[in-house]
Amino acid sequence: VQLQASGGGLAQAGDSLRLSCAASGRTFSSLGMGWFRQAPGKEREFVATINWSGGVTSYADSVKGRFIISRDNAKNTVYLQMNSLKPEDTAVYYCATATSSQLQVRAWAYAYWGQGTQVTVSS
Repeated sequence: VQLQASGGGLAQAGDSLRLSCAASGRTFSSLGMGWFRQAPGKEREFVATINWSGGVTSYADSVKGRFIISRDNAKNTVYLQMNSLKPEDTAVYYCATATSSQLQVRAWAYAYWGQGTQVTVSS
């Protein structure tokens, strides 16, 4: 599985951005997916996850109510809609493929990672 993340960029506080992650491989639709982020000098942290069908999602407390994860299995793509952005959302965002069909919040439960896309939010 190869993952290609896109959609990052510069935003102001309160703005919205939508990240996309296009996956290759026939197993995409059977696997859970997730988004993580890593800010400078900090460890990579969980942001959001979605199960294989898109019917179940989970979010980090820091983004709950502002971010929405979704997927389109016909397009082999997972999305992260980011609303009401804050400066503390500034990070490199990574998409990843879980090792199972269910949602996962731990990084070790993900087998494949995209290259990351930078999101910078100014105040």
